[in-house]
Amino acid sequence: MNFSIQPTLENEQLILYPLREEDFEDMYAIAADPKIWEQHPNKDRWKKEVFRNFFDGAMQSKGAFKIVDKMTGEIIGSTRYYDYSETENRILIGYTFYAVSCWGKGINPMVKKLMLDYIFQFVSKVHFHIGAGNLRSQIAIGHLGAEKIGEEEIAYFGEASKLNFIYEITKDS
Repeated sequence: MNFSIQPTLENEQLILYPLREEDFEDMYAIAADPKIWEQHPNKDRWKKEVFRNFFDGAMQSKGAFKIVDKMTGEIIGSTRYYDYSETENRILIGYTFYAVSCWGKGINPMVKKLMLDYIFQFVSKVHFHIGAGNLRSQIAIGHLGAEKIGEEEIAYFGEASKLNFIYEITKDS
């Protein structure tokens, strides 16, 4: 891999900064809202010890970001690149969550556009693992033009396997 999966990405409204260990408490302040995790495969991520495992996985991925609102300077969520495959010329984007106060405000499409515009300089395909019961994320990824290409049992970092749908966006699309 001759590119970074943790650059700083920015547009008029948002900055995606590489996630750092010292961001844990600020990230947990957002993640402590059970509503965020209602449709996710692991609904207990609002618990501090469960979120700590999630956060540790983010740090070990070396592709995680904190998402900051440029107007307020507040952290509003997190996302990451992970599981780069040189042979398949693809990477995954996921583990995304946003503060409930940001829902329905167009944040997710802006974040994904920043990430896709950057990563398509280096890969031809991006995959997304979305929990089978996470209708909100399935609809959101469909709005971005992703197509469902499969189903797979996925074991997230330190968690039990759960059924996920696999979506794909290609550079050409």
